[in-house]
Amino acid sequence: MVGDVMTWLVPLVAMLAAGLLAGFAAGMFGIGGGFVVVPALFVVLPLLGGSHEAIAHVAIGTSAATIIVTSIRSLLSHAKRGAVEFEVLKQWAPWLILGDGIGVMLAGHVDGKVLTMIFGAGLALMSLNFLLPKVGNKVISDTMPSGMVRVGIAGGLGTFSSLLGIGGGVIAIMVMTLCGRSIHRAIATASGVGTLIAIPTAIGFALIGLKETGLPWGSLGFVNVPATIAITSMSVLTAPLGVAAAHAMPAAPLKKIFGVYLVIISYLMFRNAIHM
Repeated sequence: MVGDVMTWLVPLVAMLAAGLLAGFAAGMFGIGGGFVVVPALFVVLPLLGGSHEAIAHVAIGTSAATIIVTSIRSLLSHAKRGAVEFEVLKQWAPWLILGDGIGVMLAGHVDGKVLTMIFGAGLALMSLNFLLPKVGNKVISDTMPSGMVRVGIAGGLGTFSSLLGIGGGVIAIMVMTLCGRSIHRAIATASGVGTLIAIPTAIGFALIGLKETGLPWGSLGFVNVPATIAITSMSVLTAPLGVAAAHAMPAAPLKKIFGVYLVIISYLMFRNAIHM
């Protein structure tokens, strides 16, 4: 009896804890929380059964589902402070969603280990923008990209993010800071990018996984419903706290903390890939 209780208690506690941290990180860094949720799900999902091969896809699909709730909560909190550039979101939305669809189609044909390695490598590269002052402090334009440049960046962001189950906030923040926006306004607007990416990604992963076998208990395609509910029930509580922390902190240390955070998660993802 005790063993049965522990079988469910351990993953539940882990998911609730991941939700608390993901919500705070989403609010503070505008990232949707995927960088917290995906690594946590790699640990938790095997406890719910299912084949080893399916874990990476379910982790990414479930992360996208949690980002829908977490990023909306963060976006609303940032909007109350007048920090969200909704015009940027409006201009980027069609291309983000188009790229999203491409990424979901590709994900159905990509091996889980490869997805994990791409995730880790992407984080390591993006951390440089926040850890190296000569890179992170550069401003290459005082206006946001337009025309085909916007299409390429937003479409690529949608594709990359849907493949990895993240909200795309890191890349959006990089682009906005390079275009002269403050880190605080970039983080606030990136919360909205996460929402635009997460909705079609979660739906897509649920659909492409419907016929798959060997999924963890409670999965709807590549989206695990119990994990989504547990994580989002906590993330909505801490997202506003992360928003408050971000607006209270000066830009320089905020960038450094974010960069270190990306390096740690990158290392964990590479370690997971090696042992898959």
